[in-house]
Amino acid sequence: MIDLKYLRENPDAVRESQRARGHDPKLVDSLLAADEVRRSAIQAADDLRSEQKAFGKRIGHATPEERPALLEGSNELKARVRAADAARAEAEAEVARLLSSIPNVIQGAPAGGEEDFEVIEHVGEIPTFDFEVKDHLELGESLGLIDVKRGTKVGGARFYYLVGDGAWMQLGMLMLAAHKAREAGFTVVIPPVLVRPEIMQGTGFLDEHDEEIYYLERDELYLVGTSEVALAGYHRDEIIDLSEGPLLYAGWSSCFRREAGSYGKDTRGILRVHQFDKLEMFVYCRPEEAEDMHRRLLALEKEMLAAVEVPYRVIDIAAGDLGTPAARKFDTEAWVPSQNTYRELTSTSNCTTFQGRRLATRYRDAEGKTHTVATLNGTLATTRWLVAILENNQRADGSVVVPAALRPWVGKEVLVP
Repeated sequence: MIDLKYLRENPDAVRESQRARGHDPKLVDSLLAADEVRRSAIQAADDLRSEQKAFGKRIGHATPEERPALLEGSNELKARVRAADAARAEAEAEVARLLSSIPNVIQGAPAGGEEDFEVIEHVGEIPTFDFEVKDHLELGESLGLIDVKRGTKVGGARFYYLVGDGAWMQLGMLMLAAHKAREAGFTVVIPPVLVRPEIMQGTGFLDEHDEEIYYLERDELYLVGTSEVALAGYHRDEIIDLSEGPLLYAGWSSCFRREAGSYGKDTRGILRVHQFDKLEMFVYCRPEEAEDMHRRLLALEKEMLAAVEVPYRVIDIAAGDLGTPAARKFDTEAWVPSQNTYRELTSTSNCTTFQGRRLATRYRDAEGKTHTVATLNGTLATTRWLVAILENNQRADGSVVVPAALRPWVGKEVLVP
């Protein structure tokens, strides 16, 4: 959640963030009003408790004749204290409700919706083909890499098998990403893929993405759509040591998404599926370090994309297309020849202190004072990358050139039908 103190001191900035996201700026005023009620309720409850304490001392020094009347007054005061405590709890609950309804305050993101992103740069040359281009599924099936028919038979729509060289391509890609992450100072983690509701809520994903998330009602657990969730919960309710710099993690896990509302959209192949693997970078740092760390994560993503030899562009996501916890997000989108357009491969988000505040993760400064940490995340490799790798490296005879960086794992330079 956002910092309530920041909102009190900078209400116009929060209102403008709400407008840029396409959200209601009046929520800011409602929250400020509720905060005033809460503060008054806290003061009233504290005053009554002080009065009750003083009254108790009077009873202790009262004569036997005075005591019955004082005790009667004490009971009345107890009732008033209980009522004041109830009013305080109600006011605090209302502030918490309104506070959780306001997404993170944007930092530099362009205003607008899904189509209002800004292109930062293009990297690599879009390939030209003198033959009819095949899409990744046709290539994957002819090369024995992808089996959607049996995936559907076993798991239903949007499930698949990666087979043989297809499995090795993904494993190689993820291993390459893990090696690059380790070289960059990240600790590689294989986290749980089932998390408790408070962890999912703490990341901000339940606020507007709950339809995308698989929930196991019998166990009261959620399947993660990204290892960001489990890594964000790793230091929940902790004071972590940032004296030697940010804490860097790279989570390797399977991820699960319901893809609700996307029926008929990108259903062919493995572009939009219910289960995939991903290596996700996650950072805990001081708030003043977050912007530089965001650029660092983007640079690592670009380095990885260069290794798998696909042309791509980097875009600055518009405010209205940001998720609840993100203050700013950069996506990289690879060229997909069969669709004649760019499609998202990675994203990296600066969540500032939004998740740290929800998950009560703090650090101490040099004077020993505690502060809320900032968190960031970024994708370093995922199953979807196979779409761009196969299509951009195809040849007229239906074969596919394996990027040099993946050959040690695949064991081949070219995949042939």
